[in-house]
Amino acid sequence: MNVRRSAAALAVAVAALGTAAAPAAFADDDSPSAKATGAPLPSGLYGKKDPQFDGVFRQSYALLAQKTVGVTPAAKAVDWLTGQQCTSGGFAAYRADASEPCGSKTQVDSNSTAAAIQALHAVGNESNTVKKGLGWLKSVQNQDGGWGYNPGLPSDANSTGIVVGALAAVGEKPASVKSQKGKSPLDALTKLAMDCGKDGGAFGLADAKSGKLAPNADATAAGVLGGLGQGLVPAKGKKADAAPKCAKPDTAKQAADNGTGYLLKTLAKTGHLTSAMPGAKDQPDVGNTADAVVALAAAGQQEQAKKSAEWLSENSAAWAKDSGPAAYSQLVFAALAADMDVRDFGGADLVKQLNAQGPTPKAISETTAAAKEKDEKDDDGSGVSVWWIVGVGLVAGAGIGFLLSGRKKKNQL
Repeated sequence: MNVRRSAAALAVAVAALGTAAAPAAFADDDSPSAKATGAPLPSGLYGKKDPQFDGVFRQSYALLAQKTVGVTPAAKAVDWLTGQQCTSGGFAAYRADASEPCGSKTQVDSNSTAAAIQALHAVGNESNTVKKGLGWLKSVQNQDGGWGYNPGLPSDANSTGIVVGALAAVGEKPASVKSQKGKSPLDALTKLAMDCGKDGGAFGLADAKSGKLAPNADATAAGVLGGLGQGLVPAKGKKADAAPKCAKPDTAKQAADNGTGYLLKTLAKTGHLTSAMPGAKDQPDVGNTADAVVALAAAGQQEQAKKSAEWLSENSAAWAKDSGPAAYSQLVFAALAADMDVRDFGGADLVKQLNAQGPTPKAISETTAAAKEKDEKDDDGSGVSVWWIVGVGLVAGAGIGFLLSGRKKKNQL
């Protein structure tokens, strides 16, 4: 579910596969789409890069991460996200003019909608926005119980996983949300889980031509969270005594156990995942590694989650700076999942960096007295603390680059 595909690759992948990944756009403000419209980016939007493929997703991640660490997002940031909803209840990746009604050509998708639901629920938006979003998701549920990226596309682990997260966030039991054929998202996830042996118990991603599933780490991270009934916000499970044994994935829980074992084995050697993108030989995949940390923590595998989070703390700075709000949010989730300090993650204050990506938050709670004290000591002697400067909004925003995965949604091919 996160931030790492080019816009072109994402568009092709979604159309061909129905796979989910957090929408990713790498163009900056002077991108072709920005030039074509001639319109500045909305003041309430997080990130400076072209939001065409990931605006709602990155905004949702940012608001959810802020709320999780005690930051009250700016009202205009919440209003911007709420205003992106179509009358049907669904959200598209981005609508440049939200005053125009959604039409048949509006590409409403499950990932943007599920992410927005989790964010808006977290910030206390209990109006019709969340209810309508849930209603739309249920209306486009596939007969196998899962979801594809867009309505009508085959179910995939990333999309189904993030929708399960939305259901769980609002207190609905995923097992009770069933299609006309009586199938739940947990049923769909078992079908997307691969066998033990050569596939290692991973969740699969469909091949563009054949539709055949192939083991995929980010799909596995999403499948593990979905199988455990967890959302984007980290929820640490009971500490496991050992790696789970791989067995026939005849239940969502067993599929999640198998996927957990796959992630443990994949991460054991280097602590990070490797990019599956063409031409990216042996290149670390930072975003998907962050997703894996959250999934492992939810499965009770704190030891490997901590090791991989420590790798992230040493190797994620350049990636996050280039990618933007969704990336910083993923790191916040990973740090929290691994019981690491979000204000000193490899020397970086992830909360401050995230807040600088968009409009000044409405309020920032003092999560620790030490964090504030440290900022005051870092002041340049003028009597004005860094904390106060952030508080009054003198730090400008920056931008992004994930889709599902990087959840996005948040995902690699």
